[in-house]
Amino acid sequence: MRSPLHSSGDAFGNDRTPLKTIRHLGSARAGTEHFIQSRITGVANLVLIVVLAVVAICLSGRDYASAVALVGSPWVAVPLALAIISVAIHMKLGVQTVIEDYVHGAAGIVLMLATTFFSVAIAATALFAIVKIMLAVIAGGVETGA
Repeated sequence: MRSPLHSSGDAFGNDRTPLKTIRHLGSARAGTEHFIQSRITGVANLVLIVVLAVVAICLSGRDYASAVALVGSPWVAVPLALAIISVAIHMKLGVQTVIEDYVHGAAGIVLMLATTFFSVAIAATALFAIVKIMLAVIAGGVETGA
């Protein structure tokens, strides 16, 4: 019968080099960081989406000018911008995991680039809209809707 101890003396056959142990890196060197980023953005999304749900409830029943004024205030625009950034990062990380697991070769590289560009485009477009609304509120040029 084999001994339960590995030749290195570890019970589970830990073949990590001292450098890997110090840096807390796995074989791919990015799995733990990716996992932690995904969990952090997930928790941030929980908090920010609750805040945005409250804002959406406050927006119901308002006319266009008062809705734009509310969204243009820093107390609403900043959490909205943070939510957009957090959701875009979380989306990219989630799709990246699926691509890494199921798509290989050149198609995986192309899809990873497309995912990154798509996430940045979505975030940039939404952030541009927020900045435009804030500038309209600052300038006082809010028009009433149709």
